[in-house]
Amino acid sequence: MIIRWLGRGAARWFDGRLRLASTVRTAVAKVFPDHWSFMLGEIALYSFVTLVLTGTFLTLFFVPATGDVAYDGSYAPLRGSTMSAAYASTVELSFDVRGGLLFRQVHHWSALVFLAAIVVHLSRVFFTGAFRKPREINWLVGVTLFATSIANGFAGYSLPDDLLSATGLRIAYSTLLSLPLVGPWAAFLLFGGEFPGESIVPRLYVAHVLLLPGLIAALVGVHMAVLVRQKHTHFPGPGRTDRTVVGSKLWPAYAFRSLALLCAVLAVAFGLGALVQINPIWSYGPFQPAAATSPAQPDWFLGWVEGALRLFPPVEFRVFGHLVPAPFLPGVVMPGLTFLVLYAWPWIDRAVTGDRGRHQVLDRPRHRPARVAVGVWALSFYGLLLLSAADDLVAMWLRVPVLDLVRIMRVVVIVVPLLLAAVGFAVARALRGRPEDTVGTLRWADLTSPREARDERR
Repeated sequence: MIIRWLGRGAARWFDGRLRLASTVRTAVAKVFPDHWSFMLGEIALYSFVTLVLTGTFLTLFFVPATGDVAYDGSYAPLRGSTMSAAYASTVELSFDVRGGLLFRQVHHWSALVFLAAIVVHLSRVFFTGAFRKPREINWLVGVTLFATSIANGFAGYSLPDDLLSATGLRIAYSTLLSLPLVGPWAAFLLFGGEFPGESIVPRLYVAHVLLLPGLIAALVGVHMAVLVRQKHTHFPGPGRTDRTVVGSKLWPAYAFRSLALLCAVLAVAFGLGALVQINPIWSYGPFQPAAATSPAQPDWFLGWVEGALRLFPPVEFRVFGHLVPAPFLPGVVMPGLTFLVLYAWPWIDRAVTGDRGRHQVLDRPRHRPARVAVGVWALSFYGLLLLSAADDLVAMWLRVPVLDLVRIMRVVVIVVPLLLAAVGFAVARALRGRPEDTVGTLRWADLTSPREARDERR
């Protein structure tokens, strides 16, 4: 009773000065759609929360320095070895700090889930047309959040200064060098000299724990503010128009559902961290400039760039007498075009469809076969590039020469996405206008016949 009385008194005191009651009543009455796909963004949000919590713990023990030290920790195979302070602190964090390995692995797994949730969420927005007017701003914010998260993931992946992460830094350095004219200068400034340099780990540390997380938090805040201002979209259904939102109120239904999702995300992250090993840096050993580890694959969110670098022919050319090295096209141009198209997509879609109206009701993917075809092509193309980043492992498993596999994959990444896009277009076209049908009810004739003939048969 005393606690309740004090709580009410504090609430009245604050409300008398800040007038919060009306704002709180409006907030708790906000309606959220009930469809499960709207929770994908919250998975990303709660993964970010997990990253912040576990990352705060890790910063207490990590030493962002590349100066040589002699390791004298409890991991016997490395005892007495000379290594960087960053690598030594990471090994000690894994073996000598209570809960250190758990938090390292939870942090790493949460980063992978965070980026995966962003990709799936962006895919949902893409296929349902949620990027259309008036939500272009949030689409731009989401794409920027995706790019920033990739950069932060790469920075964190590179911090331990082990042989595997340094191999990734070597690739990044070479790709940066391939920039015409400014490449050598940019690489020198970023790395503090020639690779490996002594400044890159401290600089990546500042970016990873301060600059990029701050930008991510700001982007999440902008995303949420725009969402509250514009209200949620929803799928077609009874009572759902461009002027309404149908779903559950924030309190209590949606709040408890969201809290349960937070607990589930934490449970999955800590379950993976406790049971599934990831990034065992002690197996790779400390970084040595003359050494490289093979097979070596980056985390999945950069695997598509690695796959492009492995598959693209070694094409070099000159521009005004300046050599443009081979990594430039797959390592700079291809990712640059990817994000350029992502940023411009709302306007590309508007130019193609002529749709300039405001939309609260989403499309079902079947309503836009061409958009489905583009999305299927993109997901399959980048998925195959990701697979190509492990071509050395695949070649070992299949017992085929890796160069033969590279030649095969060069054809596969061109042909297969086009075939899958055609299938996606045909399936969406066959389902368009038939809301009661599913992919499982389709027949071959439905995919190949004109729409009028399909309607007559039904």
